[in-house]
Amino acid sequence: MKALLHNRFTSLSLISVLLFASVAVQARSLPEFTALAEDNSPSVVNISTKQHKTVPNRLNRDLQIPELPEGSPLNELFRHFFGEGQGQGPGEPREYDARSLGSGFIISDDGYIMTNAHVVSGADEILVRLSDRREYLAEVIGMDKTSDVALLKIDAKGLPQVKIGDTKKLKVGEWVLAIGSPFGFDHSVTAGIVSAMGRSLPNENYVPFIQTDVAINPGNSGGPLFNLDGEVVGINSQIYSRTGGFMGLSFAIPIDLAMNVVDQLRTSGEVKRGWLGVMIQDVTRELAKSFGMEYPYGALIARVMPGSPSEKAGLEVGDVILEYNGTKLESSSMLQHLVGASGIDKPAELKILRNGQRKTVQVNIGELKSDMAQGGMPMQESHSSLGVQVVELDDEIRSQYKLNGIKGVFVQSVDDGAGKKAGIEPGDVIQMINRERVSSVEEFEAAAKKLPKGTTVAVLIHRGNGARFIPLQVPNE
Repeated sequence: MKALLHNRFTSLSLISVLLFASVAVQARSLPEFTALAEDNSPSVVNISTKQHKTVPNRLNRDLQIPELPEGSPLNELFRHFFGEGQGQGPGEPREYDARSLGSGFIISDDGYIMTNAHVVSGADEILVRLSDRREYLAEVIGMDKTSDVALLKIDAKGLPQVKIGDTKKLKVGEWVLAIGSPFGFDHSVTAGIVSAMGRSLPNENYVPFIQTDVAINPGNSGGPLFNLDGEVVGINSQIYSRTGGFMGLSFAIPIDLAMNVVDQLRTSGEVKRGWLGVMIQDVTRELAKSFGMEYPYGALIARVMPGSPSEKAGLEVGDVILEYNGTKLESSSMLQHLVGASGIDKPAELKILRNGQRKTVQVNIGELKSDMAQGGMPMQESHSSLGVQVVELDDEIRSQYKLNGIKGVFVQSVDDGAGKKAGIEPGDVIQMINRERVSSVEEFEAAAKKLPKGTTVAVLIHRGNGARFIPLQVPNE
């Protein structure tokens, strides 16, 4: 009996030792952040802003303020709402100072500080507080709202500055650390890993964001994202949230892009971006099949702007841009990031797919301007086997639907059939079918009749202010 108990005790002891050893090994494998936080916290600053605002007073001007005895506790209440004693009568605009908080970091020892543009945009006063509690009024050297990067300057010397890293070396799964002032709590440190690289967000065409699971909250904006070598690899900029707080999806601006913006702001006070002059879309699985591609990738050209670098280089609607300066385009959004960062009047090499053939095209990149973004029944009409009724584009339709300069046939109605399944809608302009241009009802009919039955083809439509390809499944009968 004693031997049995001894054996059981020995087994339990062995299991405990193994578990302890496993935990110890796991603990040793986790990164050590204490030195990283201690070394870099002095380079991170708290930014508070003040903006003077005037808002309409919604109170009725004819509303009479009751007269109360001197010293009544209600006098203070009425002064607050009616503005008495502050030079504001009933119905007059109310003035107040809006305040906000953010973060930033020192990039040079003579007082240059980087932060987000949205942190300081519209501010009348910007106060920078260092880790040793010193405070300075900051001047905005320049800001670029497109990339959400701003450069500030304070009158100080000998400041601790961050080390700038290389975003291109950052890997998914790598540990990263953020230092900032969430909700005003100075120099809060949070850590996590890189979740993804090159993320595109709605209305953010020129920033390939770094996605992390680092806890970022209001007040962290503009703060640095460090790698384990203590180098800044990004600027914490946005969060995805349904509640307003952290939900595991945080986005940072790559430091390579931010430094390019800052260098331009310091030298010229403005930021210039490359321009190719095409409207593009992703290549879907169905579209890839229609183009003879093994799998979908690249940027499909849906429109070439007149007089643009693309038109001068001979790019055409229906071309698929596969590579840009040697970089393979896994998605169309990558092209926007690469072109935006390109030098103006510099050549770029594009590898494209056209009619099943691969070609190399040289394009001289232009400069993106701020204004670039990009009745009667006509007699001749057609109702094709695709279930789409089209009419000629006459002057009345062009004027009514603002289609000046657009060529194709106007979709008057859509019945049940292949066209409706593909997503064609009344008001669309069909410009190309299966890589064949159509500018009249006659050409549309001819192109529709030649479509190979049972296959998927690409149809180029113009809708609203843009053009895009959609995959259409041709009926077997």
